[in-house]
Amino acid sequence: MISNLANISSKANIGKNVTIDAFASIHQDVEIGDNCHIHSNAVIYPDTIIGRDCKIFPGAVIGIVNQDLKYNGEKSNTVIGNNTTIREYATIHKGTADKMTTKVGNNCLIMCYTHVGHDCAIGNNVIIANNGSLAGHITVQDFVIIEGVVSAQQFVTIGAHSFVAGASLVRKSIPPYIRVAREPLQFIGVNTIGLSRRGFDKEIIKQIEDIYRIIFVRGHNISNAIDVVENEIPDSTYRKEILDFIKNQKEGIVKGI
Repeated sequence: MISNLANISSKANIGKNVTIDAFASIHQDVEIGDNCHIHSNAVIYPDTIIGRDCKIFPGAVIGIVNQDLKYNGEKSNTVIGNNTTIREYATIHKGTADKMTTKVGNNCLIMCYTHVGHDCAIGNNVIIANNGSLAGHITVQDFVIIEGVVSAQQFVTIGAHSFVAGASLVRKSIPPYIRVAREPLQFIGVNTIGLSRRGFDKEIIKQIEDIYRIIFVRGHNISNAIDVVENEIPDSTYRKEILDFIKNQKEGIVKGI
């Protein structure tokens, strides 16, 4: 059902079985997939693509021009995946010349008052709780959980299956599979509960724990820790993923215990 009181551009592309409530605004060059629900007072700005089965709650603003002072009106967009929920008053800004796209993946939950800045790339199955604030150019990999009132600075990467405690300040990248908390932000353990719930084998979890014990607990600097991991831990997909992640973070990673 599409309300007669909704403001919908004739140049928007609306899918099948879409509900758009009164006073929602859909601008030109917007695509909305099948079975979506756009609640009252949500605003979808030009060059936004929203997948199927999404729910956009009141006051959410998606695809508006970003706050980057270098933005010069270049054609960029915002992409929201399938089955993603964006709650009240969340804001998601369109990309800039850096990546041309701000993207949120499939099966995500972006809670109230969260901000996703320009050129962010949010993976699949990500939860960002109330009042999360992501500056521009941030990558959040799959299955990340970010608790409420977390603020992350630009260009950091938050690795897959990691867990960020509430009210954290993220100034450095967070490797995959770990939990972080405290100020300054630091490793507090492997995300064993999350990994177990997602079906990770106990032996895989143990190997991940062994890797991070070397990196964060034994007192090595990062370069030495990488060498020790390569010498002591059998080669595996997970070892490679973790070490590649750490090696690629030019600005460093969070602290150890």
